[in-house]
Amino acid sequence: MRSRKVTSQMLGDHAVVLGAGMGGLMASRVLADFYRHVTVVERDVLPTEPVARRGVPQGKMVQALQARGADILDELFPGLVDHLVAESVPAWDLRDFTKALASVGGHRLGGGLKSTKGQPMRAILPSRPFLEWTVCGRVGAIPNVTFLDGHDVAGLDASTDRSRVTGVRVVKRDTGIVTPLDADLVVDASGRGSRTPTFLEELGYGRPPEDELMVHLTYACQLFQVAPGALEAHMNAIFPEPGRPRGFLLIRYENGTAMFAAAGMAGVVPPKSLEDRLEFVADFTPPHVLDAIRTAEPLGEVSQYRTPSNRWRRFDKMGRTPDGLLALGDAICSFNPIYGQGVTVAALEALDLRDCLHRGNRNLPRRFFRASAKTVREAWRTTIAADLSLPEIEGPRPLSVRITNAFMESALTAAERDVECAVQFLRIVQMLDGPASMLRPGFIFRAIRANIVRSRAESRSAATPSAAAQVT
Repeated sequence: MRSRKVTSQMLGDHAVVLGAGMGGLMASRVLADFYRHVTVVERDVLPTEPVARRGVPQGKMVQALQARGADILDELFPGLVDHLVAESVPAWDLRDFTKALASVGGHRLGGGLKSTKGQPMRAILPSRPFLEWTVCGRVGAIPNVTFLDGHDVAGLDASTDRSRVTGVRVVKRDTGIVTPLDADLVVDASGRGSRTPTFLEELGYGRPPEDELMVHLTYACQLFQVAPGALEAHMNAIFPEPGRPRGFLLIRYENGTAMFAAAGMAGVVPPKSLEDRLEFVADFTPPHVLDAIRTAEPLGEVSQYRTPSNRWRRFDKMGRTPDGLLALGDAICSFNPIYGQGVTVAALEALDLRDCLHRGNRNLPRRFFRASAKTVREAWRTTIAADLSLPEIEGPRPLSVRITNAFMESALTAAERDVECAVQFLRIVQMLDGPASMLRPGFIFRAIRANIVRSRAESRSAATPSAAAQVT
């Protein structure tokens, strides 16, 4: 493992991170370069093996790590991706559409073809428990990082004038003993249920305004042991489309396991029994994929997970916040998890934090919240537009969203036949490129050409009498 890089001038003696999920682990890795000591406070007792834990409900849910997130993790923890692959985590080049079945808005991407143009897009598919456990081990090996697990956060301490957070009070869960931790910086990475808005209100700053879009998503997920050769594709993902707010995912993980997820949006709830779930997705899922699930061995019970909304806490819009307190990851913005953006956005925010710390700690909260807002905004717009493409989702559809979705429909239509259009779309989904990349002349030309070819083919098909009509 790479030795810890220490900056020429440390910014403080002690930083405290609330939460040992992926966001907290990546933040801790960054903070270790700028603070002499970093303490990670976690309510759960951290496991000694890769198992789902109560504090990370996503651990029992389907997850697909995006390519940009994998790149950042490999930057923060050099050699991590190669290690995961060596531990049997599936990996492939996303340009190969024979290894993944992806249908977005009713359009199957890539037509089962393979592109050899451009740079490879390396995809890895670790389960959430295995990824988190591996990263946790890397963070725990950093000499100046300490884990304080089995502790709840009781509250924050602040200066007399409340202009600065000076620490945090933690409670040991099994004894009730309260311990104060002095800190130069507290980073809340405790997830969607973050209490930072409440803490800010108690300190007299008020709560951050929120942007929210209700989606009423429900997952029903179950892990299976799949027979060798039963599945050719590493990932099978069929997303909801207009008129069908239901989705299907079957993603292969390490050690021959695979997660089967049935999803419903707009209040549609997948059933719990296996046969009923298979029936729930049968009208839009390839039969051979369903057969692979039927012959697989269940590795536990089905788990249900509900997400009511996309929610963005706008810390960047607050008139003032105290020094010494930041939030990161789902504590700022939690997305519809069906698109798999959470870990990658948290990774990008960890880089935002690193960049801000390189410029010192003066006005750190304001600088970081502004930087993270730029990171979140791009993912937020993409997610909101995708959700609002479903008429079943209620919400305002301004002209910008309608234009975006009309253009995206045309691009996805082209991506069915043109593998390079499909690759470019995936680069956006994987957060390697921004949505503006689809406005490049080369992409627009390919999309127009693919749509013209499709239109002509459909016209010829419509003009040719069917065999039955010819017989008649």
